[in-house]
Amino acid sequence: MGWYADRVVPRIVNTACGARIARPLRRRVCAGLHGEVVEIGFGSGHNVPFYPAAVTGVAAVEPSDVGWGLARDRVRASPVPVRRAGLDGQSLPFEDGTFDTALCTWTLCTIPDADAALREVRRVLKPGGTLHFIEHGLAPEEDESVRRWQRRLEPVNKRLLGGCHLTRPTVGMLTAAGFVITALDVFYEQGAPKPLAADSLGVALSP
Repeated sequence: MGWYADRVVPRIVNTACGARIARPLRRRVCAGLHGEVVEIGFGSGHNVPFYPAAVTGVAAVEPSDVGWGLARDRVRASPVPVRRAGLDGQSLPFEDGTFDTALCTWTLCTIPDADAALREVRRVLKPGGTLHFIEHGLAPEEDESVRRWQRRLEPVNKRLLGGCHLTRPTVGMLTAAGFVITALDVFYEQGAPKPLAADSLGVALSP
């Protein structure tokens, strides 16, 4: 699993997350980013084309050397300075209150301790800073049949996709970390099986 996780999974994620259908969602989640941004789970840089002009710099937190290598051309083409500045979202190498905004896209599902990562994001955000997020996770409560399938599929999904969970409650984790949700859209991605595509997109304020 080490070779597969290190060398194969980043390439699978690069292809899957580069799908054309995801581009409008990336544009939506990046809207309103400004100043100095920390991006947790930078991956292969698919958000780079959607950074607003108000962004002055991006600190990319990405553990995978392969993922960072796949991002090379996007980083070089970016009008916004992007630097690889961390490897682990659970332990960020930044002072308290460093960033104006934060970005997290389809990332919390794979971080072993996502709660710790969210606490770290709060720590490095300035008071009043915002986290812009889109994450897949546990389906809405009224869709219990989808939730059952998520629980069945999760063990296989984790093995194939680098520890990707299907049942993490995105909004609950954000609020437990002390964020205040100021905008939220919950939906299923078009063209994907519902157990794999229950998304929450929004903005969370760090008081």
